Amino acid sequence: MNEKHILVLGTGSVGKRHAENLASLGCRISCMDPRPDRLEEAAENIELVGAYTSTKEAFNSSERIDGVAITSPPAFHVEQSIAALEKGLPVLLEKPVSPDETSARKLGEAVESKGTPLLLGYTYRWWPPLEKVRALLEQQAVGELRHVKFVMSAHLADWHPWENYWDFFMASKALGGGALLDESHWVDLMLWLLGKPANVIARIEKISDLKIDTDDNVDMLILYEDGPRVTMHLDLYGRPHEKYIRFVGEEGTILWTMDPNRVAVGKEMTEVWENFDYECDRNDMFLGVDREFLDILDGGSVKTCTIKDGIRVLALIEAARESNETGRMTELSSYDL
Repeated sequence: MNEKHILVLGTGSVGKRHAENLASLGCRISCMDPRPDRLEEAAENIELVGAYTSTKEAFNSSERIDGVAITSPPAFHVEQSIAALEKGLPVLLEKPVSPDETSARKLGEAVESKGTPLLLGYTYRWWPPLEKVRALLEQQAVGELRHVKFVMSAHLADWHPWENYWDFFMASKALGGGALLDESHWVDLMLWLLGKPANVIARIEKISDLKIDTDDNVDMLILYEDGPRVTMHLDLYGRPHEKYIRFVGEEGTILWTMDPNRVAVGKEMTEVWENFDYECDRNDMFLGVDREFLDILDGGSVKTCTIKDGIRVLALIEAARESNETGRMTELSSYDL
């Protein structure tokens, strides 16, 4: 796993995180970003083999590249991923795959035709508390599920306090920002934990005073055939921040919270919980992704999150957009989930 040379495309917050993680795992790192100041920031904590301001320049370097981590805004994901795949370079791609299902399927076809692996970074799949939740659900620890509630509420200005939030790609529709796309973590978790739903009703809006041209409020009701009713709320204006999932079954409730870092199981009428507390750091999920990527570079297979998983997320997002536009429920039978 040592001495792999990884090219990181995009050195914003998540790009610097992956670069530093991969360096800590023994890799040599080069970075590309059109902003020289971000390249300088990346070089403050790790020694860079190369620093480039264009993808073309990075790929034309004389340095041998073993893999590419694509951490740029979603609008650039497909083009940059295909460029890497055409050179036979395995890809670690940050979520979402792209801003829309059509372009995501184009990338899926490229992955299949080239036979080069792509690992998708829906990082919560590597989070130990959620692995525990998945195990509890498989054991039917609270019986048949009847209702599941996903909540992600976090003010955008708090995400990167070192910069103006309106300069962050999340503020730009053209770059692939917004609550629904960026927080599609929660859509992915729903599909990962519960499988394919039958119908969705959605409202996707910009309702706050944030200086952005993207959606900042998403509310969805997702219905499963002979399964639970799911409600999902995503917003970019909430304080204090909240991230939790509540699973209500016939025999009790499973509650996962980000803060405190806990999985709780309750089966009594009152607030009596069996708590499973965790001390893992948020960066541990990114390290999990990076370790799996290095295993892939050593000949392993993509295990945790595939391009097909990412396409399924975008198919559900397209269905949600259709529901928002028509004001009606969208049946998912015609969507490839």
